[in-house]
Amino acid sequence: MPSISHKGQLMPESPIRKLVPYAEEAKKKGVNVIHLNIGQPDIKTPQVALDAVKNNTLEVLAYSRTEGSETYREKLAAYYAKNDIHVSAKDIIVTTGGSEALAFTMSTVADNDDEIIIPEPFYANYNGFATAVGVKVVPVISHIDSNFALPPIEEFEKLITPRTKAILICNPGNPTGYLYTREEIKKLAQIVKKHDLFLIADEVYREFTYDGKEHYSILQEEGLENHAIVVDSVSKRYSMCGARIGCLVSKNETITKTALKFAQARLSPPTYAQIASEAALETPQSYFDQVKEEYVGRRDLLIQELKKIEGVKIGVPQGAFYCIVELPIDDSDAFAQWLLEEFRLDNETVMVAPAAGFYASEGYGKNQVRIAYVLDKENLKKAVHILKEGLASYIG
Repeated sequence: MPSISHKGQLMPESPIRKLVPYAEEAKKKGVNVIHLNIGQPDIKTPQVALDAVKNNTLEVLAYSRTEGSETYREKLAAYYAKNDIHVSAKDIIVTTGGSEALAFTMSTVADNDDEIIIPEPFYANYNGFATAVGVKVVPVISHIDSNFALPPIEEFEKLITPRTKAILICNPGNPTGYLYTREEIKKLAQIVKKHDLFLIADEVYREFTYDGKEHYSILQEEGLENHAIVVDSVSKRYSMCGARIGCLVSKNETITKTALKFAQARLSPPTYAQIASEAALETPQSYFDQVKEEYVGRRDLLIQELKKIEGVKIGVPQGAFYCIVELPIDDSDAFAQWLLEEFRLDNETVMVAPAAGFYASEGYGKNQVRIAYVLDKENLKKAVHILKEGLASYIG
């Protein structure tokens, strides 16, 4: 048999999805599996977006423009302006999900074996995108004891080499829920200007910030015009994960022109999904106010219930809808699989995402899991109770 590529062998499994076969097997046996592992919101998609597709009268489902339709990009620019982010349609390339925007960004700023520094734990697929385009992820560790705040700038400085091309952050963070402060963004701005690097921010959870805190975009920071690249998506903002529409935003014309060449190779983003995403921009603020209120309630309930479990340490989220939880175990991969294969409480169990896959540093996150609080409060409370009983049984 011919051999597969070295790159294919190195491609990491998703810590979010790799346990799916065990969950499916449990379901076949009649077990109710409560999913705490994946960030698929149960919030309803805005009706205006669904109606835009349902009531459309297109007779030919044609290619769109490579960079996305002009009307959608112009409306996106207006959306950003409402968030004190001042860009124009030409600064935006519409992509097939935030995932493609990240892949285009990495391909645009880095060559094979170049380096991108990322605070960890980070969204697991950053490892996958980097592997796919031949980029090396250089992790700088943030800690649960400091609630995953930005590591000291000195730690970044130590890691910068001639091959370093960018620093990448997720703000608010997946999987930590940490929201970077304005001061932290300014520190990052200083270091990328000092070392002539790019600053890439995955801002797909911009709307979801809590406790009166406000999101500060890297595109709001003056003097970063040639350094800042934002990755965005409709997936979580409008509960439209299946639309697969995102975008890359930068005021650096060389970045957008180069990324456009990668975009041309895949022709165009999906037409119907753009129609839905453009319509979603008409969603009233009241929608986000209600969604935020719901997530705050879920977060508070989750933290309250988790604190009842002895030996558990919690990173308290300030945004997004994820939480890193440290458990009194040695191997969260083994524990998560055991929950699906062997543990039952009234014929129910829970599925969590082992956190080691959200780290690039070997050995980190082995006793942690990521929980996505995208369930209603009743199921969330039940899930934590099952987790508590499962831990007690597992530890013995």
